[in-house]
Amino acid sequence: MEPTQIKKIMYGLIDGNNFYASCERVFRPDLRNKPVVVLSNNDGCAIARSNEAKALGIKMGQPYFQIQHLEKEAGLNVFSANFVLYGDISNRVVNICRRYCKDIEVYSIDESFLDFHGYEHIDLQKHCLELREKVIKGLDLPTSIGLAPTKTLAKVANKIAKKFPEKTKGVYSIDTPQKIEKALKWFPLEDIWGIGRRYFERFSARGIKTAWDFTQLPE
Repeated sequence: MEPTQIKKIMYGLIDGNNFYASCERVFRPDLRNKPVVVLSNNDGCAIARSNEAKALGIKMGQPYFQIQHLEKEAGLNVFSANFVLYGDISNRVVNICRRYCKDIEVYSIDESFLDFHGYEHIDLQKHCLELREKVIKGLDLPTSIGLAPTKTLAKVANKIAKKFPEKTKGVYSIDTPQKIEKALKWFPLEDIWGIGRRYFERFSARGIKTAWDFTQLPE
């Protein structure tokens, strides 16, 4: 039996993967597949890491002095933040998105919501795969796109697209009740917007560890 369809997908969220680090690679293609870290304004800590840097065990917010040795030991490439560059590339991504969606909400420097009301007769999965490919070809910038009936679920779908690029090809749709349940059971509680460390620890102590557990709490 085919899964029950939910209402048509109305929102997408496009997000630049490891955005600041990927921006540095735009003009340095020799850094592809090499570890890259971008530091905060005062070069104090890591605020962006390529996947290769993450594989070295570098944590978000880790002080530079703790990872400095990896420049010689592991070929780590370190950059000071260049927000003018990142803002310019962000604007270019948005301009490409406008060719595929007429209503865009810029959520942050590396994220934009795409309002697909009126696109009900378009294959949005294919549409967004083409958008993602256009960004890669135009800017050499990898992105992930999540599609869902709500902005919150589009954010969850985006995280799945980013986490499993081989399976999703960078685009994932949450379009059935079964997919909603599966996604929320996978989505960690600490990644829910508005759940800080204190609340996470409190809920976790009660066995509430995923977004799905959170939705099952009595009102």
